[in-house]
Amino acid sequence: MGRRRLAREIALQALYVADVSRMPAPEAFAIVTRREGDEADAETLGFARELALGAALHVEKLDSTISKLAANWSMTRMAAVDRNVLRLAAHELESRPDTPVGVIIDEAIEIVRKYSTEEATRFVNGILDSLKKRRDAKPRKKKNVREKDA
Repeated sequence: MGRRRLAREIALQALYVADVSRMPAPEAFAIVTRREGDEADAETLGFARELALGAALHVEKLDSTISKLAANWSMTRMAAVDRNVLRLAAHELESRPDTPVGVIIDEAIEIVRKYSTEEATRFVNGILDSLKKRRDAKPRKKKNVREKDA
């Protein structure tokens, strides 16, 4: 398994633990990484931490966005794994414009396929496709280019 996939799975596990046990995300992350620490290097754990704690920090905004796209599905009706994969991927779509959208969505689908049901893959894919369209519609910031002195 690749390092980025491992990081996303660790982040999902931390979000899941925080969600179902109602514990703070940093504490949940510490619990999950105590177990995963032997398998993951520092860079992988750093990326996992960034994703998990970032998603947890913005959970209300993420849930609001996801709820608007999930017609007739409240966040509480979704399976805990599915809702946390959606939070994780939605956060990554927002916070990591350097990561290709297709990679984020494919990774989320593979993680759902591993930890949830085949039906959930279609549901998650539909929501993430809608999020992708929103990201594609946002204007990109142009990088500042210094003008050379004459």
